[in-house]
Amino acid sequence: MGKSRILVITRNLPPLRGGMERLNYHLLQELAQGFELGVCCPWECLSAVSPTMRAAGVPLRPLSQFILAGTARSIALARRFRPHLVLAGSGLTAPLARIAAASVNARSGAYLHGLDIAAEHWIYQKLWVRQFRALDLILVNSRHTAALAERVGVPAARINIVHPGVSLPAWEPATAIEFRQHFGLGDRPVLLSLGRLTSRKGLVEFLERVMPALVVAVPRIFLAVIGGEAVHSIKADTQSQWQRIQLTIQRLGLGEHVQLMGEQDDAMVGAAFFSARALVFPVLNMPGDSEGFGMVAVEAAAHGVPTVAFAVGGVVDAVADPESGSLAPSGDYFQMTEKLIELCRSSASEEARQRRRDFAANFEWSRFGEQVRKVCGGIVANSDAASAV
Repeated sequence: MGKSRILVITRNLPPLRGGMERLNYHLLQELAQGFELGVCCPWECLSAVSPTMRAAGVPLRPLSQFILAGTARSIALARRFRPHLVLAGSGLTAPLARIAAASVNARSGAYLHGLDIAAEHWIYQKLWVRQFRALDLILVNSRHTAALAERVGVPAARINIVHPGVSLPAWEPATAIEFRQHFGLGDRPVLLSLGRLTSRKGLVEFLERVMPALVVAVPRIFLAVIGGEAVHSIKADTQSQWQRIQLTIQRLGLGEHVQLMGEQDDAMVGAAFFSARALVFPVLNMPGDSEGFGMVAVEAAAHGVPTVAFAVGGVVDAVADPESGSLAPSGDYFQMTEKLIELCRSSASEEARQRRRDFAANFEWSRFGEQVRKVCGGIVANSDAASAV
């Protein structure tokens, strides 16, 4: 008997950059170890799909074209591929997965992030979120997202918490020299902010309420901001976050202490981590814009770097206080400031660095794969059993 078949429908794969793109790429790699795979994704992303997988490409933009073409191509691929399970890579493609699954009498599922459920758009809530309740399988990235799913009516028995994974990098602190030389930082204490620039990340508020006190306490402090605008998000900001942050830097006179570096390649990001005293993650508790997990905090731990964050949403699953970082109550900028000053004035011990890396090892992609294959295998087995009756 051949392998069971899974069709994955996603709008998020490399070469597009971001946590969801990385997650969906590894989702394919890990599922391929136990199943025969088909993939429907944007044309731009077909290079990330293995030649051994059945694939169909659709336009990435505009969103309406992706949805319409994605629905049609997913149905066509499902009828040729005959999957046992059709899995959406995010909430956006969940309706497509349901339709494609129904066309071949297969099971349907989705991997959901916090924003997939919490996005406050009445059309999305009415036509998308209600679909989640009808899926046979729900994977979520944190306890927070699981609670959100239950709140919108998804039966708890169908929800499976599978945290995103991380690759443990080689221990190469010498690469910090390259980062510091490239940006002319010398031996200044460096804080790092990494990720897409959205209002939820709270960088403007951090600059206003934390950076001035940090500059007084640690005059040579430097904040490196790596990341670009969230141009493909289902919840777009009404104004450019890059411009908001840049204007705030100018207004507060922080030009010598903060730099927007844009998107950087993986090697430069790794070097930035090894340069940093801490990752700052001042996520805001915003209704309708939820931080589902906070994978960047686990990536920081994998480099031996602590995260200082607010205990918001799924961040509490991504940061273990005090093992891998510090969690301040939501909006407690004083406590966040005090912890960052402490980290900037002290040197981390090798024991502390290793403790953070050990924490990150709990999230390695191989463990993510074991969980995903187990959950998907269970739903496929139940599907086969039902068909045999």
